[in-house]
Amino acid sequence: MNKKTATRTPKIPRRPRRTIDSALKVKVVLEALKDSMILNELASKYEVHANQIRQWKAQFLENAGAAFDGNKDDRRELEELRKDKAALHQRIGEQTMDIDFLKKTCGN
Repeated sequence: MNKKTATRTPKIPRRPRRTIDSALKVKVVLEALKDSMILNELASKYEVHANQIRQWKAQFLENAGAAFDGNKDDRRELEELRKDKAALHQRIGEQTMDIDFLKKTCGN
């Protein structure tokens, strides 16, 4: 059969991918952890695939310890950044005063 004469079936337009926010993911995972419903029921309820719920659940459990770790390195870095910010604001203030003084003394 010639390719040009063969009839092609029309393409069915795909629906766009759905972006699911983290709040909904947490809600689904918490329900999955309660075991009040089986995964297929949850998947139907929230219109996601059961494998997706399994992945979210595994990711949630893998990272759950971070909620209690209180990552000390991040806190230390944040504190250093705050100190740097304060020092820069102080320097900006000093330079502003210097500029104002120079403007007054130069007559501008």
